[in-house]
Amino acid sequence: MAQTLTAAVHQEEDWYVAQCLEIDVASQGQSIQEALENLREAVELYLQEVGDAHPTATPLVTSFQVSGAA
Repeated sequence: MAQTLTAAVHQEEDWYVAQCLEIDVASQGQSIQEALENLREAVELYLQEVGDAHPTATPLVTSFQVSGAA
């Protein structure tokens, strides 16, 4: 059964890092697409290894402001 999960992607120097928000798994790649493909593979391997692990509900993702020097 296919599941839809959420990924957050950010760039660290020459790499893109993708992290699954429902399961604490991350991966990286040299492009956003590669990072997401590697994350999908890592999550699938993780779920196979853990067996009956169920992802948590999709977290609320939002933004907020902070004050201070730039």
